[in-house]
Amino acid sequence: MTMTATEVEQEYQRRCGAMSPAEKISRSAAMLAWTRQQMARRIRSNDPSLSDEEVKWHVALQLYEREPEVVKLIREQLSHVSR
Repeated sequence: MTMTATEVEQEYQRRCGAMSPAEKISRSAAMLAWTRQQMARRIRSNDPSLSDEEVKWHVALQLYEREPEVVKLIREQLSHVSR
């Protein structure tokens, strides 16, 4: 049985609607953690010499790249991380 895009969307909406608020928050937190892990892996593969602390801040830079004030704070923190 092949589902159309509309059927997939309807099923997605049905399942999301059936989740409790706590389940939705838990799912969102898990997705964010997974996203951060993937970003960290990509950053680490591009520059294996980075420390775990540097990778953490580089992930933050990517997540908040559209918020100049936050980027400024992150860059300041990154400048204090020793290699």
